[in-house]
Amino acid sequence: MLAFAADKPGAIKAKVKPGRAGVWIDGKYVGPASRFTVTEKYATEPGDHEVTLRDPRYEDMTVKVSVQAGKTATVKGKMKPVTLPNPPFGRLRFGGGAAESFISVASGDVSPVYLNDKFIGYMDEFNNAGGGVLLPPGTYRLKCESSWYGNINQDVTIEANKVAVISLPKRKE
Repeated sequence: MLAFAADKPGAIKAKVKPGRAGVWIDGKYVGPASRFTVTEKYATEPGDHEVTLRDPRYEDMTVKVSVQAGKTATVKGKMKPVTLPNPPFGRLRFGGGAAESFISVASGDVSPVYLNDKFIGYMDEFNNAGGGVLLPPGTYRLKCESSWYGNINQDVTIEANKVAVISLPKRKE
């Protein structure tokens, strides 16, 4: 049987700043932008797609991309910084789960983490003693769907000058 070019998938790469921005294609999270630069690309069907980049320190960036069969479309751009809140802050991090080491962070769980339905980073950024995110005091809704640790969906209260640690179960193998 002959294969036609239209039957071939296309791909999307992201060359954006900051590279830690999360990438959503047609509303589906696919990973951090830095993974889709030189060697990796996200395979997708030919046609028009909406690519959204998110980072809590920048305004969301959404672009329309037209992908051709057998070709790679590249999203390029620089995200615009947002005004950061003033202190005091508390810190949110995860504890337990995987051993807290450079290896676990470097090759870790890149499941997106959300506070009040806003993307704030990746699971592995928050799962070590020095990691976490600084937040103004208050109560937030924490959500994450991790293939390593399962689903997290709970309220968390952040207090000024304190660390809130969310315990994780042992990593799923």
